[in-house]
Amino acid sequence: MTGRLSTAMQGIRQNGIRSTAWRGAKWLAGRVNPFQVAPLSSVYADDLVAVDWSQPAAFNAHEASRPASGYRVAWLISPPGRTSGGHQNAFRFMSFLEQAGNPTTVFLYSPAKYPAVSVDGVKQMMAETSAYPEIRGDFRVYDPDRGVEGEFDVIVACDWETTYAAHRYRGTAKRFYFTQDFEPAFFPWGSDYAAAENSYRLGFHGFSAGRWLAEKLTADYGMSGDHYDYAVDTSRYHHVNTSLRNEVLFYARPPTPRRATEFGLLALRELHRRRPDVTIHLVGWDMSGYDVPFPFVNHSAVDIAELNAIYNRCAAGLILSLTNMSLLPIEVMGAGVVPIVNDAPNTRGVLDSPHIEFTPMAPAALADRMVAVLDRPDQAAHAEKIARSVAETDWSDPGADFVAAFDRAMQTAL
Repeated sequence: MTGRLSTAMQGIRQNGIRSTAWRGAKWLAGRVNPFQVAPLSSVYADDLVAVDWSQPAAFNAHEASRPASGYRVAWLISPPGRTSGGHQNAFRFMSFLEQAGNPTTVFLYSPAKYPAVSVDGVKQMMAETSAYPEIRGDFRVYDPDRGVEGEFDVIVACDWETTYAAHRYRGTAKRFYFTQDFEPAFFPWGSDYAAAENSYRLGFHGFSAGRWLAEKLTADYGMSGDHYDYAVDTSRYHHVNTSLRNEVLFYARPPTPRRATEFGLLALRELHRRRPDVTIHLVGWDMSGYDVPFPFVNHSAVDIAELNAIYNRCAAGLILSLTNMSLLPIEVMGAGVVPIVNDAPNTRGVLDSPHIEFTPMAPAALADRMVAVLDRPDQAAHAEKIARSVAETDWSDPGADFVAAFDRAMQTAL
C-alpha cells in the first residue's frame, strides 16, 4: 500500500493531479469497467425473450385513416450523443413528421446501468448542439416493466434493440422501422448479430437511408419498405476556398469498426511517404491516444458548426464505409472536396455520383487516388464544380418524400 501511495504521489508531482487521476481511472477501467459492453447488454432481456420472430405478426395489415389531429407517433431510440450522426439524422426526420402535424413522443431506450439516462440532460444537450432540431413532443425514459405506455397510431423503432420493445406494445398501432444501416454487421457472428438480424423479421415496414439498404432488407428478409435519398445542408457545407489545396481529411473513428479506421491510416501512411508536404486532417474521434504513423491535425469529434472550415482546406476526403455509406461524402462535396470512397455495392448503391472517386480498398490504390486529386491541374475549378453539383440538394426534399411515404404506409394495408 505504501508503495502504491508513493507511486501516486510521484505521478502527481510529475504529471499533475488531472493527468494522474485520468491515468488511475484508465487503469481501473481496464480491470473493473462498468461501461464495458457485453453481448446483448444493449437490449432488455424481457423485451428480447417476449418476442418470437418465428411467428410473424401482421402489424401493418390494416388501414389507418389520418385523424384531424394527426397520427400519434411514438419513437423508440437509444439516447443521442453530441456527435452521433445517426441520432442527428433520426431526430431530423422526427422533426419532419412533427412539423407535418403528427404529435411526437420520444422513448429513450437505455438498458445500460451506466451512464444513467436523463431526459433533462438529453434535452439540454440537444438544445446546445447545433446539429439537432427542436422536438416539441414529450420525452420519456423507456421502462421495460411498463413498456410503451400511451395510445399511439404507430410505433417507430430506430435501432435494432428498440424493435423488440416496439413489438411488445399491446395496442393496434402500426410498426415501422427507421433503418440507417445494416446493424448486424456492427458485430461478429454471435448473439448480438443474431438479435440484430432478427429485428428485420418482426413484420415491420422500413424507412431506409438510401436505396441499397432498402433493397437488401426486402431481398434478404422480405421486409416491406421505402427509402429516402441523401441530401446536404448547404447552409452548413458550402464552397468558400477557391485557392489550390494541399491538404486531405480522413474520417477516423476507431470505436466504429465499419468505418475501417486502421485501413485508412495505412493508406494515409503511404500518402505521407510519397508526399510528406501534404497536411492530413483527422476528424471524427480524438486520435491523440492512438499510434498514428504520420503527422496529423487532430480535430477529434468537433461540433458540426466547425466542419465547413476544415473541409474547405482539403482537396480530398478519404471516407470508408463497409456497411451503409455515411452522409460525409455528400457533405464534403458541398465544400468542394473530392470524396474518395471504397468501391462496393453498399457505396455505389447509395450515392453513385460521377464526382465521387470510387476506389478499390487497397492502401496503395487509395493513396494513388489521393495524389491524383491533389495534382489535378484543374483542381480549383473542379472543386467549384463538385460543390455546384450538390448545391441544389436540400433535406426538405427527402423530408417531404418521407412524410408522403409515411402517410401512404399508414393508409395502406401492407
